[in-house]
This record gives sequence, C-alpha cells and structure tokens, in this order.
Amino acid sequence: MVMQDGGTVDVRPGSDPGRAAPEHSGAYLASGLCLVLYGAALLAWTVYGLGQADTTAWDFVEGLFNPGATPAPQVLGPYEWAFTVAFLAVGGLTLAQRRTARSAALLCAFLLLAVSLREGVGLFNTAYRDQYSNDPLGGWALATRGLGLVTALVVLAVLRSATERPADAPPSSQPLPHSRLFPQALDSAQAGGTPMRGGTPIRKEDPDAVSPMSARRRRHSRICGVLFLITAAVRVIWTVRDLSSLRMPTTRYLRGAVDGSVLGTLDLSASAEFTTVSSVLVLVILGVIALRGRRDVRGALLVFAAVELYLTVRTVVLLTITDFFSLSSETTEGTLSMATTAYALAAMTSVVVLATGRGYGPYGGVRGALGPGVPSSE
Repeated sequence: MVMQDGGTVDVRPGSDPGRAAPEHSGAYLASGLCLVLYGAALLAWTVYGLGQADTTAWDFVEGLFNPGATPAPQVLGPYEWAFTVAFLAVGGLTLAQRRTARSAALLCAFLLLAVSLREGVGLFNTAYRDQYSNDPLGGWALATRGLGLVTALVVLAVLRSATERPADAPPSSQPLPHSRLFPQALDSAQAGGTPMRGGTPIRKEDPDAVSPMSARRRRHSRICGVLFLITAAVRVIWTVRDLSSLRMPTTRYLRGAVDGSVLGTLDLSASAEFTTVSSVLVLVILGVIALRGRRDVRGALLVFAAVELYLTVRTVVLLTITDFFSLSSETTEGTLSMATTAYALAAMTSVVVLATGRGYGPYGGVRGALGPGVPSSE
C-alpha cells in the first residue's frame, strides 16, 4: 500500500483489482449481510407459501416460468421471486467485496426504499393499518417490511461513500507524492524537473488519451443505455394505451403505485402499478447513466436486465401456450405487441451479455480509493 492524492493505492503484485479497497471492507460486509438476510426472509415467505398452497414443488418450479402452471396463489409474485435471487446473489458478491456488486446493491437498496415508502403511505389508512394486528401473519409481514427498510438505509448509508477510482481513470492533475514516501519525486518536482520514483522517471500521461479497452467499455455501456431508454419509452406507450382503453384515471393508477393500501390486503407482492412505474424509472435512470459511459453501473445493469429478462420470458411462455403468436398477425395491435415483446427479449439479453462479457474488461491497473482532489466517477 502507498499513498497517492490522499487515498490509498494498492500496488502489491498479484492483488485482485476487482476487490474493493480495504478501507471499504466494513461497508461491503454490512451491506452484504443485510441483503442476504432480507433475501433469506423472502425465501422463507416463498417456502411458507409453497407449504400453504395445494401444490407440489415441481408445480412451483414450472410456475416460475409458466404463469398458468401454478394452481394456487402464492404469497410472493414473480417480481419478488426474481429479486429474492438478486438479493441473495448481490449480497453474496458484496460479502465477497466485489466492486461490481456496489451499484447492484445500491439499486436493490433504492427499490427497497421505494417499497418501504409505499407501505408507509398505506399505513396512514386506518383500516389497512388494523390488518397488521388482526391478521395472524401481520406481525411477520410488518417485521419483513421493517427489515427491508433497515436494509435499504444501511446499504445507502455505507455504500454511497465507498467510491473508488476506476482503473482507466487518468491521474489527478495535482498529485505530488508524499515527501516521506517519495522524497526524490518531491525534490525533482519542486526543482521543475521530471518526477522520479526509485530512480525511474514517472511518466505523465495525457488525460485526454483513451485506452482501447476504455473506448470499447464506454461504447458497450452506451449501447446498454440506449436499449434501456428505448425499453422505457415502449413501456410508457403501452401503459398509456392501456389506461386509455380501460378509461382509468391517471391519478388512480399512480395512487396504486405509491399507496400500499389500495389493494386492501397485506400482500407482500408488489402491485402491477408499482412494478410498472418503478421499472420505467429504473430503466430511465440507469439508461441515462449508462449512456454517459459509466462503468460503475455494470452490476446494476446486469441485475435489472436479468430481472426484466426473466419476466419477459414468463410473458413469452404465456403468449405461446395461449396461441397468441399465431393470432397476433391478424391485427395491428397484436403485431405491435409481438414486436415489442421480441424487442424486450432481445434487448435484455443483449444487456446481460454486454454487462457480463469481456467488453467491459477486467478491473485492471492501479486500484485506489478516492482521495481529496480526485474527481469521482460516481
């Protein structure tokens, strides 16, 4: 370890550049533990629902991908099933202190906070609030909601500040090595000469230079951003069309997205309004950030694209078993629906491939935590 620009830089041979800096170890461990605990709580609810329903484990597995295969309603829905896996996977990677998991953990935390705020709005309804005391499982449901809120607050509090300089970031414009660590470099710089380190000149890199790996990474990131933004636009168009055909007031629809008491039951599964609005917001926010070529959202892109891909696959299976594809060509609306479903399937698959492939490249080069004067990539 050496000091550079007020932050630590790991220059040990063979060190893992994909691992978080040591000073962020506590933040990663606390976040990972909370995410794993919440994922385990959702998994427990899933197992409980499976035990209460008149169904077998195989029927449940089939129902994960075939919406028509589950004979009885479950405690959680497909949205929660997907994020149960996401919470456990991201929590495990965060416990392993993988830098890629940071943006994914923050995404999970923001979604959990949104769910908690929606439930908080619903608790202002007296009838809905009384269900927590009248329902035999009300206490457990409230405890799960509380755990979700604690998880969101802990992850957001500790991981937001656990920023690190990306491997391909240019060096700071105002670095002077610590005099006790590199006295030759300091003396040479003060004398107007070339900075030296151990008798070797320190090369001053061009901050405008972009490595081939960095250029490819940014190009792939922008592709993911464009795909996310197009998906969000398509979803908004179809939602507006559905509201118009059902003649549902927009205010009523939005209330279902932000008020947990609208359904009138203590469902741990999110409403269709909430999943639609939240997915559009995530697609837009991540799409804009990815369009700017930010590598630190790779984990978030991968997690959300995987969740969207799973939900799209369920939709494709449902359309297949209902013979929708053979009948869709008879109307313009059916053709557009089939085209947008095919696009969503291709787009989310592309994002998963780009986010997990070598296009983003390994975390190479010198790893360092941000110090004073070093611009953040966040």
